[in-house]
Formats: sequence, C-alpha cells, structure tokens
Amino acid sequence: MPSVLFVCVHNAGRSQMAAGWLSHLAGDRIEVRSAGSAPADQINPVAVEAMREVGIDITAERPKVLTVDAVQASDVVITMGCGDACPVFPGKRYEDWKLDDPAGQGIEAVRPIRDEIRTRIEQLIKELLPSG
Repeated sequence: MPSVLFVCVHNAGRSQMAAGWLSHLAGDRIEVRSAGSAPADQINPVAVEAMREVGIDITAERPKVLTVDAVQASDVVITMGCGDACPVFPGKRYEDWKLDDPAGQGIEAVRPIRDEIRTRIEQLIKELLPSG
C-alpha cells in the first residue's frame, strides 16, 4: 500500500486538509500521515470549518511533530512551505505544493485553498492507484 506524508510548518491547515482529503477519497487504499516542522497547539479552526462544509471531519486530528521515522516510512513526501526543515532521503518521491497559507484567513480565503488541495489529491490518487 502506498503511503503519503503531508508536511507544513504548523501541521494545522494545509497538511491537515490534504490528509483529510486523501483519507476521504482513497479510503484505506493509501496510508496517510501528516506532520509539521513546528507544530501548532491545535488545528486551524477555519480549516476544520472549511472541511466540514464538504462533509469531512478533521476535528479529532492534532498537529504532530515531523520525525525522521515518518519520512522514512512514507513513499511520497509532499511539502507545503516547510522549506529546508524537511529531511530528504534517497528513493523517496518529493513534491512541493505551492499553496496559500490558511493561517489567519477567513473562510472565504480558505475555501479556494481547500478546493485546490482536493484537485491535487485527486491527481495524486490517479498516480498512486492507476487502476483505481
């Protein structure tokens, strides 16, 4: 089973929305992880609200610290603005998704970020599960 790790600085917005989308759209066919180089105390409540609008509940998730083990255990590592904080290992697939940071934004600004993440997740699933 392929595994994907989403990384952003605070693991409170973009990476949590991406993990929520991938879990929702791929079910148990892809292992999903998320982490942050400097995790926040809680998930961005506007990100939670934006995902709730599309029927995905991420309220139980908590920001987690990025570990070397999480990167080593993942086939694909997708960064969202963590820059050099992400350890790089040979043989892993790395992608950097340029997405606006939802931190401090209202719901009107977060919806397009959420929708852009969904589009990228749908493409990722096609690549990881070609039969799928």
